[in-house]
Amino acid sequence: MALMHLNYASKYLEGNTDVNVILPDLPRTQQPGEFYASGKKYPVLWLLHGTYGDYTDWLRKTNIELYATEKELMVVMPSALNSDYANWPGFALGYDGYSFLTEELMPLIYGWLPASPRREDNFIAGLSMGGRGACGYAFHYPEKFAAAYIMSACPQDMRQASPDSVWAQRDQNRLRNTGGLEGWLKSPQNLWDMVPDLAKQKERLPKLYFACGTNDPLMYRNFVIFRTYARQCGLPAQFIEKEGYSHEWRFWELCIQDAVEKFLPARTVHGNAF
Repeated sequence: MALMHLNYASKYLEGNTDVNVILPDLPRTQQPGEFYASGKKYPVLWLLHGTYGDYTDWLRKTNIELYATEKELMVVMPSALNSDYANWPGFALGYDGYSFLTEELMPLIYGWLPASPRREDNFIAGLSMGGRGACGYAFHYPEKFAAAYIMSACPQDMRQASPDSVWAQRDQNRLRNTGGLEGWLKSPQNLWDMVPDLAKQKERLPKLYFACGTNDPLMYRNFVIFRTYARQCGLPAQFIEKEGYSHEWRFWELCIQDAVEKFLPARTVHGNAF
């Protein structure tokens, strides 16, 4: 595969940002002029990092390049700080992390690179914070994605948030960013309250996969609570548990391999290695 690193001034993030893109590589059986001028459009995976991470995480810590090669899959990996993939108007000059993906990065990728804009060719996935981001985009923009794979994350009912949890300070910042609990409940980040209505619109939804390790101290309890709630509401989603795994890259490595296979099960091509 070819790896492209974009560094450019983002209008929505109010500063320079970094994006890694995995692109299909020139097959050894083709001439460059034939391959690069073919006009072929490729399926795209929008792959989101977690807290403390950036655009390099998935490349450095998983075999995503290998899995993408096997499927001729483009992979777009942006940076999002610790923003929760939300808009933070009170941060510096403003940081519209939520709007950035759909309003800026997607037009850039579709307009400049051989990426298919068709819904059936677009998929989104992420881990932890990136999982919440992927879930949010799938819920709010079901017309853009064929499937979403949410790792070690799920919607949370902020009305039940514990002040003693490991997320207490972060939850307080989230609420302040939206003007308090009432503001949060009306914001795009409140995915919990969307579930009953989404369950009534099954034909509009992407395929949804939620995965969590049973030893995950940060997410497994919320995963079980959300699974019960989603099933009660009739949300069409697959819930995947992995025994013995925690909030860790060994788990997410298994998940991303599973995700790519679920997204493109019948699409397998040979790489360039001899």
